[in-house]
Amino acid sequence: LDKNVKAIVLRVNSGGGSALASENIWRELVLAKKDKPLVVSFGDVAASGGYYIAAPADSIFAQPNTITGSIGVFSIVPNMQQFFNNKLGVTFDAVKTAPNADAGTIVQPLTPSQQRFFQEGVDSIYENFKFRVSEGRKMDMAMVDSIGQGRVWSGKRAVGLGLVDKMGGLSDALATAARLAKLKDYGLREYPEAQNILEYFMGSQEESLKNEAISKELGPAGVRTYNTLRSVNKMIGISQTRLPFTYSIN
Repeated sequence: LDKNVKAIVLRVNSGGGSALASENIWRELVLAKKDKPLVVSFGDVAASGGYYIAAPADSIFAQPNTITGSIGVFSIVPNMQQFFNNKLGVTFDAVKTAPNADAGTIVQPLTPSQQRFFQEGVDSIYENFKFRVSEGRKMDMAMVDSIGQGRVWSGKRAVGLGLVDKMGGLSDALATAARLAKLKDYGLREYPEAQNILEYFMGSQEESLKNEAISKELGPAGVRTYNTLRSVNKMIGISQTRLPFTYSIN
């Protein structure tokens, strides 16, 4: 760890993602917290995996309308057998050396034993998720389960439930981190480091041109659907700690 860094303020604005990624980030933050204060500031959304990584913090700040909680896990294993058979006229035959060698393929339904296997994996990760929250927030496991099971909460409600410590923004989180680290004079180092103008321009242009091309063909709703499908494709067969829906704040 960098000894020049006296405290860490983590800004979370995420609806979550891979359960494994959430656990890996959680572990690194726990290791860092052994050496220096860790304070978390929630943006518009800090749910599921976004909350998972915040659980061990010394203090958590949220806005009244922050979407948080969503303590839950799901996994997607599509079955497109009928689509291939009936729409495309394509059938599949498999040669395998073990009963579950082809488990999780999209061209056939899961067998009962395979369903149990995937469900047990999801249940195990959910239990671990609850334990992380219970340990970090000093809550009883039964209490975590009662406010978990995928439920989402506003930041204001989350304070009353014990998921968040205080209402406040990033500046409040910075002030708390400085107080916990007993700092009077300090500077800030932001990560990821800001891109230079050329990197920013090239990156934003590439994404903008891609979305513009899709929008011309499919319209704005098509762009949203395209991005959702891309996201879903990355979830297949991987346990997820993320919001199971998209949202917009008007």
